[in-house]
Amino acid sequence: MKTPKRLEQALIKLYNAYHNNRLNPEDCTACAVGNILDNYDSWKHLSDQHGSLKLSYVGRVHQNLGRKFNGYSPLELLQIEKVFLDACGFKTPLCHYNQKPKDTTSNDVLFNGLSAVVEVLCQLDDMENVMDYSKLFEQENGVPIYHIDTFLA
Repeated sequence: MKTPKRLEQALIKLYNAYHNNRLNPEDCTACAVGNILDNYDSWKHLSDQHGSLKLSYVGRVHQNLGRKFNGYSPLELLQIEKVFLDACGFKTPLCHYNQKPKDTTSNDVLFNGLSAVVEVLCQLDDMENVMDYSKLFEQENGVPIYHIDTFLA
């Protein structure tokens, strides 16, 4: 099955952001959606509260007109961001007194958020989760079902 272009582009952007330390849940240009949307913050006007699934007036207009932003509808973008924030350990919608992780940019926190976002992105495009490695451990009668070819140097 061919990977949809929007999924491929989103995965590349998120991968690069993670490895280049440009993924930050508290910066709307560097969060999951901020990176998917080329580090612009205009998407924050789609909702009145960061981490909410409720569209603002502007968001509803864009949604009703069928607008897409790098392939994603306003509702899909809000869903992606909420999953990212929740998986990073934030209580959503964000508020200065709500729970948040001690170190919001630690690799563990960001990897948890990234993993959850990849799962949602794959679901949105009816694809298997590209980060699901559970098949590697499946066995039948004690023998692995799938094998990994390794190359020795």
